[in-house]
Amino acid sequence: MKKHILLFALTVSVISCGDAQTTKTKAQSNKEQSSSVVNKVVSKSEFKKLMENKEAQLIDVRTSGEFNGGHIGNAKNIDFNGTNFKSNIDKLDKNKPVLVYCQAGGRSGKAAAMMKEMGFKKVFDLEGGYANW
Repeated sequence: MKKHILLFALTVSVISCGDAQTTKTKAQSNKEQSSSVVNKVVSKSEFKKLMENKEAQLIDVRTSGEFNGGHIGNAKNIDFNGTNFKSNIDKLDKNKPVLVYCQAGGRSGKAAAMMKEMGFKKVFDLEGGYANW
């Protein structure tokens, strides 16, 4: 009799843990879907369309020398290799779209990944960078 009670208690415990894990996984999945985070590389034409959004934050992550040699429109220069890069990026509005580019796409890709980790909701990286502009 004691064995049956012990077996019953153990079975109920295992089933309860499984249900709790399933519920947690479903809740986590729903939360991830509702956050609708966008982080993608876009073509030059799509980048231009995104620039029409008045809320978009245009960021050039090249060095100041590269930036001074030419840049896109009203871009703000935040050097990816600069000592204050992360703190300067953190000052941007995480809920507004960020359009980012560098010279060829390497630094801006790394910057976009970092911004996603920092909680930015929509980050668009110019395919091929300024060289493609």
